Amino acid sequence: MAADTRPSAAGPGGTFVSVTGWGRTAPTTAFVLRPRTADEAAAAVRDWGTRGGIARGLGRAYGDAAQNAGGSVLDMTALDRIRSVDDEAGVVVCDAGVSLHRLMEVLLPLGWFVPVTPGTRQVTVGGAIGADIHGKNHHVSGSFARHVDALDLLTADGAIHTVRPGTALFDATAGGMGLTGVILSATLRLHRVQTSLMSVDTERAADLDDLMARLTATDHRYRYSVAWIDLLARGRALGRSVLTRGEHAPLDALPARARRAPLAFRPGRLPGPPRFVPPGLLTRATVGLFNELWYRRAPRLRLGELQRLSAFFHPLDGVPHWNRIYGRGGFVQYQFVVGHGQEETLRRIVRRIARRGCPSFLAVLKRFGEGDAGWLSFPMPGWTLALDIPADLPGLGAFLDELDDEVAGAGGRVYLAKDSRLRPELLAGMYPRLAEFRALRAQLDPHGVFASDLSRRLTL
Repeated sequence: MAADTRPSAAGPGGTFVSVTGWGRTAPTTAFVLRPRTADEAAAAVRDWGTRGGIARGLGRAYGDAAQNAGGSVLDMTALDRIRSVDDEAGVVVCDAGVSLHRLMEVLLPLGWFVPVTPGTRQVTVGGAIGADIHGKNHHVSGSFARHVDALDLLTADGAIHTVRPGTALFDATAGGMGLTGVILSATLRLHRVQTSLMSVDTERAADLDDLMARLTATDHRYRYSVAWIDLLARGRALGRSVLTRGEHAPLDALPARARRAPLAFRPGRLPGPPRFVPPGLLTRATVGLFNELWYRRAPRLRLGELQRLSAFFHPLDGVPHWNRIYGRGGFVQYQFVVGHGQEETLRRIVRRIARRGCPSFLAVLKRFGEGDAGWLSFPMPGWTLALDIPADLPGLGAFLDELDDEVAGAGGRVYLAKDSRLRPELLAGMYPRLAEFRALRAQLDPHGVFASDLSRRLTL
């Protein structure tokens, strides 16, 4: 569940709880059940009422995708068995409630790594498929569902289907935000590694054009690539960035001492922020100072630095409940993608964000490769920018509406797993296969058994 859940009343087999996304905005109350088996999940789906229900993992969707006001929410984290690992072929079969963190704990000592990871490993396999998550390697490896060989799906009629790639039901489920049914388990293909360290190249880019030129020219040399971008910089420094790219370090790149346990997985942990954070902490001045220091301390060019997997992929996982930094008002994470050839749109949006003075210190730019088959899957070839913004920033809603219009006009889209405020009339233009998704949902689930705050807001 999300960081803030407040039990208010108990019922048979579950609890009424106030639930939020990771952004801690717009909490709603739902009846939360925690099945331990597939049969218990099926029984829960049969019994929930007219408001329907939605599956939920570890609560890392930023908006309202795993909330269901007045209805039911199925907490899947007790279905957390790793059923089998084929050490030769690099294939794992696991329950949907298994986290990527747990997979890393089990698989890294065997020389295998998850095929795709976002900026947190505190994501369940079911959530990774439902959001069709992407990572720093999308330009090489695509999104998560590309590496799924099969999944077991509990549908609205209570039946359990084994669903495989290349079918309409798979394509509707991958990125379908849990609205086709409850993912119970999955078969995943893994990536072979020799060590649990990364070989990392870091460089500074002077401005946005410099950054895009470097990414375009050399991204193909790296499996993983991401740029932190200073969205408060203006003028000649507009879009200045720190570009970080890496590969899994080979055994011979490790110093002798590290070769004794080359696949050890020891993620660090730092103290979390206090439960109460005073308002006004993240202002344009404080974030501007942070961004200036972060950019200046980065090397102009550093090659082959060895880093832990956790430092390279999931630095914020080392700070428990880091979302509290934004205070009680919470935050919005806004992520969009525009296609190649729309670089001027990207420049214009970055310029507008900088001019508006949005105090964002967590902002990243990446290049996407070819998109995958999911009808509501977010990635498409092009440029994706993600930024965190305090939700109580004056005029934020109207400003983001304007950015939505720019993105939609350029043929781009916003990421549903992070959305909490998109206007529904823009959705069909952003996701051309939306009508097919709605038609399949109506066929599979004519009585609206599966529903969420997101689905009602966007009429999914």
